[in-house]
Amino acid sequence: MNKLFNHRKLTTAELLQFHEQGYLNVGRTLTDYGLESLITESMASWKAEKQAYNDSASWLKNSLLVDIHKKSPTAKSFYFNGPLVDITEQLIGPNIKGVTSQLTFKMRGNTKAFGWHQDNGYGELDPYNAVTTLTALDDTDEENGCLRIIPGSHKQGQIDVSHIINSDTKSKQVSIDLEVDESKAIPAKMKAGETLIFSCFFLHQSQGNFSKTRDRRILFLRYSDADAVEVYNDRKPRLGRLLRGKTNFQEVAEYEQDL
Repeated sequence: MNKLFNHRKLTTAELLQFHEQGYLNVGRTLTDYGLESLITESMASWKAEKQAYNDSASWLKNSLLVDIHKKSPTAKSFYFNGPLVDITEQLIGPNIKGVTSQLTFKMRGNTKAFGWHQDNGYGELDPYNAVTTLTALDDTDEENGCLRIIPGSHKQGQIDVSHIINSDTKSKQVSIDLEVDESKAIPAKMKAGETLIFSCFFLHQSQGNFSKTRDRRILFLRYSDADAVEVYNDRKPRLGRLLRGKTNFQEVAEYEQDL
């Protein structure tokens, strides 16, 4: 038995639910020991690079820490060899690469909302089967800013946000805030150690953390087809470590293989 992770595969019913609803809570992917290790390593990296919450600072400065797999051995192992690789292979296919690893933290005091968006809006990848995974390091609910989601919203496909995110605005960390039917939104509450997965087309957002005593800390990992290209970047291959199968891009085959 793995000390850090709970390995599993999706059932037929779960696969059907994912494709119908666009999302799925796959339960506890971290053991108690794995959760403790990930929190300890993540917080050490966070405190080394982040200052106290600043209301005038950007979302990136307040809430994101990129490439956590290069700073946390547990995060790297979870990203490259953990249960999510098996699960995303069931959803994407035999050729898989990891394309994003980051912490998305809403610490106490961060009451800013993050608008409705699709993850493919911020980084459009083709083929359109990339999967986002959010692993909770804390119990998350509406008080401390859990994700809010719209089941089935992935069925509308890619929403054109080129008037918001383009070559001129991408480097300025411009935020997407789409108009949606809020009556269809539900909270995606999670327990620490659980993972939520969803489609690259899936609409989601989060409110601020209004808890006085609890943080809302998430490990954000994204996986894609090994040959996925960046639509917004002249269709150049998205760099990410090849985790399963093969790729037609030599730069992907070689990327981070020394880690």
